[in-house]
Order: sequence, then C-alpha cells, then structure tokens
Amino acid sequence: MEKITNLSRLVLSLMLAVLAVGCSTVSKIAYLRDLPAETPVQLQETRDLTLKPGDRLQVFVFSHDRELASDFNLWEGGVYGSNSYTSGNNISGRGGNHPYTVDENGEIEMPVLGRIKVGGKTRLEVADLIKYRLLSGEMLADPTVLVEYFDLSFYALGEIGHTGRITIPRDNVTLMEAISLAGDLTISGRRDNVMVLRTENGTQTPYYVNLTDPQSVYNSPVYYLQQNDMIYVEPTALRANQSTLMANQTRNPTFWMSTITSVITFYLFIRTFITNETSKTTN
Repeated sequence: MEKITNLSRLVLSLMLAVLAVGCSTVSKIAYLRDLPAETPVQLQETRDLTLKPGDRLQVFVFSHDRELASDFNLWEGGVYGSNSYTSGNNISGRGGNHPYTVDENGEIEMPVLGRIKVGGKTRLEVADLIKYRLLSGEMLADPTVLVEYFDLSFYALGEIGHTGRITIPRDNVTLMEAISLAGDLTISGRRDNVMVLRTENGTQTPYYVNLTDPQSVYNSPVYYLQQNDMIYVEPTALRANQSTLMANQTRNPTFWMSTITSVITFYLFIRTFITNETSKTTN
C-alpha cells in the first residue's frame, strides 16, 4: 500500500510539472503582462518625424490668387500653372500634386523657388520655411502651405500577419499600433524578443523589445516608429523545429501526459502480473 501511495504522489508531481509547462507557454503569448488595471502609464513625449534622404513628400501652396499660387505646385506630369487643385483633388491622398523625393543632400527642388533644404526638418518646419520664402520674396501676399508625407511606411518580416511594406496613417505611430496594422504576430512568433531595425545617418541599429513586459515596451527607444523602420519577429522554438519529426512532440504537454500514463499503466500491469504469479507459486 505504501508503494502505491508513493507512486500516486509521483504521478501527481509529474502531472503538475506538465501543467506548469503549459502555463509557462501561455505567459509567453500574452502582451503587456502584469499591467496594473486602471493605472495611468506615463507615455513618452511624441517626437515629430524629420525628413531624410529618400523620403517623398507633397507640397501644396494655396492663396486667394489661385492662378499665381498654382505656379508653386508641382502637378502630375510636371504641368505648372494649373488650377486643378481647386477641382476636388484629394489633398491627403495621391491625386493632383506630384511628390518630391528628398535627395542625398536633404534637398528638394520646387517650381520658381528652386532648391530648398528640408533634411532634418519636420513637415511644419518645411511649410514655415516655404511660406517665409514666398512672403520675403513678395511672390504671394497670403500663402498657405501644407506639407504631407506621400508614402510614410514601415516594413514587417517574420512571424507576423502581413509581411512587406505597411503604410502608416499618421506621423506618430507606436510599435503596438504598427503591429496591429500588420495583422498582429502569429501564434508562432516570439513576443519576448521583437527586433526593430532603424536606419539613421547611414547606420542601422537593432533594438529589441519584449512585448510581454510593459516596461520594455513603454521605455523602448522605438516606442514611436520612424519612417522605414523594419520590424522582425523571430519564430518560437515550436515553429523553428517543425522541420524535425519529433522536436515539437517532445515540447507538447499532451505528449508527456500520454507518455507518463502509458509508463504507469505498464508498470501497474507488470506489478500485478508478478504479484499474481508469486501468489500462485506460494499456493
């Protein structure tokens, strides 16, 4: 009887160990674990994006004198002097105004105004600079200048819903929002070691974020994404070992529960058989 009791304790211990493995797996999937309920979290100060070589932007110049203002707009096909911006073009979209590409010197070339240094400046700073040039040169009496990114985006790779280039809807997008835009991580993606590659001044820097840890997320230098950031989600061991026949089975709690049950059943069968044979011999 004592041996059976010890065996029962062993079985219970093994089952608890298997269940603990299962719980540990769940804890690696949940985002922002242990985030206190109804407790405000101090967010990082938002940083306006600055223009870099290769960025594309649209510049819209408006004035009461529409014909004169149109001379400063670069329309599709390179046609200047058109009033087409008054005919319902989507200012925030792709229609009408042709985008400028920031060159390697951080400059764009506008009609009439010529070359303008925009590298390192925000959209609002560029708009103010163009407005100042128009006013100081007495080219327009009442200019309104709007500067928009043409194709602000980031890239997603690895175990994530949508890979490739993903458009950003506004300047300040957080890493969690970007992951949502990309369709969330797959169940096979590691949430504790997401890499964000950021290119600045000719160098590329990797940043690693643990999405299950609120401190890692909210304090990360890449909490706010920049244009052309690249998010890479590496696969879990389960995903990486799919090419190995038995690798995933040995990491499955159900596999170990089944194995333990089979071993115990076999042990009890042999023990009962030996006991019966011993009783027959004794009689």
